[in-house]
Amino acid sequence: MKKILVIFFCLIFQNILTAQIHEIGVFLGGSNYVGDVGKTSYVAPNELAIGVLYKWNKSPRHSYRFSYMQAAISGNDADSDVPGRVQRGYSFKNHIKEFSAGLEFNFFDFNLHESLKKKLTPYVFSGLSYFAYEELFVLNGQTKEDYREGALAIPMVVGIKTNIIQNFVLGLEVGARYTFTDNLDGSAPKNTNLQSLSFGNLNSKDWYVFTGFTLTYTFGEKPCYCSD
Repeated sequence: MKKILVIFFCLIFQNILTAQIHEIGVFLGGSNYVGDVGKTSYVAPNELAIGVLYKWNKSPRHSYRFSYMQAAISGNDADSDVPGRVQRGYSFKNHIKEFSAGLEFNFFDFNLHESLKKKLTPYVFSGLSYFAYEELFVLNGQTKEDYREGALAIPMVVGIKTNIIQNFVLGLEVGARYTFTDNLDGSAPKNTNLQSLSFGNLNSKDWYVFTGFTLTYTFGEKPCYCSD
């Protein structure tokens, strides 16, 4: 009985220590914003976005994912197809620095231990993001910076990925962030002295979107089990 218990716990801890495959890599693509200024298209990257990410693959179907992203976001009423915005003529630029954590789910098994077999799967990711940005306001048609601020967002990512060569995985993804602020564009300043300058739809929060490629390197031992 004691020997059985020893083997049982050995199997559990060995699986915890060595069953996971790790991924570390980069994101490169573009960003865009959706709110009260400029275009209303959800996927229309117009600024550079870069980042780094780490995944802890708990199984061929799901991973814990952590990332840091940074990008500029901008909008210009002149690019809008809404006549009222074109006539208004506002524009802005902001800078996002984001940390995210959550769960990535693969629709098909993506066993990275089988490195010689070509794998392909769609995937989704969600969790929680915290990002820093500039609190803006618009005065006499000019967008100005007030101070740096932070807010939460919910990332909603869809993508597809494949292992291109041994230990490397290439992905293509689109990730929208629903934010808990309405002032990425200067339309709803939090500063009580500036709230009279608010404009646009004050009942709708802003979004920003990252679209691009991920390239990750995989490492970690294949699961093995204890013997006598």
